[in-house]
Formats: sequence, C-alpha cells, structure tokens
Amino acid sequence: MDCYFHSNVPSAAPCIECGKPICATCRDERGGCPSCRLAAKVEAATATRQQIPGAVPPRPAPATVRGTATVTTAPDPAESRALVALGYPLWPLALISLLDRNQSRSLRRQAFQALGFNVGIFGFGALLSLIAQIPFLGISAMALVPLLVPIFLVASVYYGIKTWNGDDVRIPVVTSWLDERFPQGETNSR
Repeated sequence: MDCYFHSNVPSAAPCIECGKPICATCRDERGGCPSCRLAAKVEAATATRQQIPGAVPPRPAPATVRGTATVTTAPDPAESRALVALGYPLWPLALISLLDRNQSRSLRRQAFQALGFNVGIFGFGALLSLIAQIPFLGISAMALVPLLVPIFLVASVYYGIKTWNGDDVRIPVVTSWLDERFPQGETNSR
C-alpha cells in the first residue's frame, strides 16, 4: 500500500486520527498525518478568534409578482461624472457630455440641469441689467448685479461636487421644468 500523500512511497503505518496510510516522512512523532495536523492548526486558530460585534440586517422580503422591481446598474464612470460636474461652472462641458451615447439617464439629466442652471443665471443677470437701466427701479437692481458672480461660483461648485459624488441635484426652477419633460419613472437606457 502506498502513502496517501506520496503515490510511489510505501506506507509505514496508518494515521492515528483518520486512518489514512502514510509513510515515515509524513508521519509525525504522535503518528498523525499532515492533513490532521493542518486541521488541528485551523481549529486552534478559529477557537481563539473573537466574535465581531454587531448583527446582520434581516433579509428584505421577496418582491411580489405585482410589486415593482428595482434594477441596480453599475455606477457611472468617473470621467462621465467629472465631465458633467464640470458642466456647472463651464457650460460647454455640459454640452460635450450630452454627446456621450453610453451615459446613464441620470447623468444626462444632470447635464441638462447644468445647462439650465447656466441659462438661468445668465437670464437672471440679463434681467437685472435691464432693470438697472430703469431710472428709479435700477438702484436696487444695480446693487444685485455684482453679487451674481459670487453666487454663480459658489452654487456651481456646490452643484458640481454633489454631481461628482452621485447625489441627486435639485435646482429650484430648472429641476421642476426638467421633471415635466423627463419623468424619472422611465427605465434607465444604457
């Protein structure tokens, strides 16, 4: 009979724990085989291991036949998110990001929001500049025109960071206008 671990070496005795035939090379001083020694080491290591505190959350209930199915998609690539995020302060990048065919629906929506944000700020600035030309009303509008640049910079950086992190950006007038034209309930076209 050959050794269990060496096919061409004759066995000397069976293992005292599992009974496998083993040769003199594999046998230890107690008469155990290598697999029994390994199993003892694994058991000793797991016996000293501490229990990790906490609990596993319960498994969600299975979806019913009539329930809505949630589809998880892969996260958007970092390059696409960066291009859309930079579209808030730099509107031509939002236009370029709309040319990407593999872009998710949420990023395409964010790019439209970035364009709407820029058009809205430009329109508001033009309206304030026009009102500033009116003799008596222009004094109050003239004080607001210089504040548009810092407001634009802070808001565009804030919205860009939120877009980069994958958060849903809600711009007051622009988002409600886009929700009417692009409902979120439609499927994700990738």
